[in-house]
Amino acid sequence: MANALSGRVALVTGASRGIGASVARKLADRGADIAINYRSKGSRAEDVAADVRALGRRALLVQADMTNAGDIAAMVQVLGREYGRLDVLVLNASGGLEKGKPDNYAMQLNLTAQIQLVDAALPLMPKGGRIVFVTSHMAHFHGERPISGPYEPVAASKFAGERALRARTTEFSDRGIGFVVVSGDMIEGTITPKLLERIDKGTIESRRSQAGSLPTVEEFAEAIAEAASSPEICSSTVFVGSTE
Repeated sequence: MANALSGRVALVTGASRGIGASVARKLADRGADIAINYRSKGSRAEDVAADVRALGRRALLVQADMTNAGDIAAMVQVLGREYGRLDVLVLNASGGLEKGKPDNYAMQLNLTAQIQLVDAALPLMPKGGRIVFVTSHMAHFHGERPISGPYEPVAASKFAGERALRARTTEFSDRGIGFVVVSGDMIEGTITPKLLERIDKGTIESRRSQAGSLPTVEEFAEAIAEAASSPEICSSTVFVGSTE
């Protein structure tokens, strides 16, 4: 898959650390120039940019609070000015467990912001482009399986975001743009399991025992990068880790 994205441009949201950072590096390794979105971790985003440039690709840092419509518009404007196009949009940024946020924060970030970014980005996306929505099994299967505790409103908002974008599949297809959902089990070492563990000790080990093993950041990021770069997508949903 080396150079599968040569000459193309990818925007990865929430790319200063964790899954997003790994996806940015993997897409660069496949040949893409990368726009690295971050909210506040500027130094970490710079580190990711350095890795992208070390691979011989261009890297653009685009700071934006995804819950701020003005920030989204400004980010896409910079992207258009600097790169002139967008071939891959990886909707990785998400949240809802942060302290001190308004009650509707999860919906703002996981539903409203996703729609606003897609709307802003579409004019830059040529035929052959790809939108990848990153989610979790708990969110993807929301309503089918019981979820208790603090993650329920996050799962509900992520599910709403996925559903809203899936409803536009025909629109994307008419534009020649692919849409893929990549859903992961609890991912080892990422922030959400750590936050859940602080709230309810034993959460991670319980899921690990139930599933047998949990995917790593690298495994999940590889699946996202593959969904973003593979010329043929056999399924609109890619599952990583156990779905049981």
